[in-house]
Amino acid sequence: MKAIVTTTIYPPTKAIKLFDAMADWRLIVIGDKKTPPDYRLERGTYVSPEDQESYDDELSQAIGWNCIQRRNFGLLLAYDMGAEIVALVDDDNIPYEQWGQNLMVGREVEVNHYDTDLPAFDPVGATNMPHLWHRGYPLQLLSQRDYRTVSRKTMNADAQADFWNGDPDIDAICRMEYAPKCNFDPECFPLASNRTSPFNSQNTFLSRSVLKHYFLFPHIGRMDDIWASYYVQAKGCRVVYGRPSVFQERNDHDLVRDMREEYFGYENNLGLICDLSVDAERILKYLPDDSARAFYLYRSHFRNA
Repeated sequence: MKAIVTTTIYPPTKAIKLFDAMADWRLIVIGDKKTPPDYRLERGTYVSPEDQESYDDELSQAIGWNCIQRRNFGLLLAYDMGAEIVALVDDDNIPYEQWGQNLMVGREVEVNHYDTDLPAFDPVGATNMPHLWHRGYPLQLLSQRDYRTVSRKTMNADAQADFWNGDPDIDAICRMEYAPKCNFDPECFPLASNRTSPFNSQNTFLSRSVLKHYFLFPHIGRMDDIWASYYVQAKGCRVVYGRPSVFQERNDHDLVRDMREEYFGYENNLGLICDLSVDAERILKYLPDDSARAFYLYRSHFRNA
């Protein structure tokens, strides 16, 4: 079984309707307090706020409401359903016709493999848009990025982070400076690196084995999925970046607010990455107490996994 997990607080978007129509995937939509009470799907599974509270009320309270981290309940439900591959998508990503047809998770794939001596690798800089950078990449390393050491290698991926044309997943500073509309060159992909690299929950495929470690951290702003990616890589997850398979029609954002929500990462990303290279559990020293508690409650569902 393959599952798609997303969230909604509004009536169905074009993206959700398209994903709901994919017969070979099971769509799971996680509701929030702002979701209309009469919200329904054609054929997918809608998980209401009441359903989430019944599933784990403590975790629900620890995560809080009206936030994208409610999506963690979708991960738990997909795992319970027996999903072998779980895709996370945002509801403003319009899938291309070939979405989900080039799965690299769980099989050997030949990639453009970049070696770097830096603590982290930025995948966006390895494309035809080298002036941009991925949200969550340590800003202190931007001027040192170097993509000259590249070779063809074969790897087995546990996570596949597909790219996104249109409005890409860059941080607020990058977006304010460049306001890009991207068309990434498919020939740049697939790509991977010898170092930890950020990937998001916008258009990403995870193997079942990753789910027990993958948690969208609440209460840390727009680093929720970025720190999830750093943590699972510290636990041994191997990530490959795939060619764009969606077009993002980005929801309205206040870029100054986004920048404030990213500041926690600007301040801590580099230190976190260095600490995780020593011990994955060092992430706990960076988490606010309420975030750490939610992480503990989420992981308790996998104690026998």
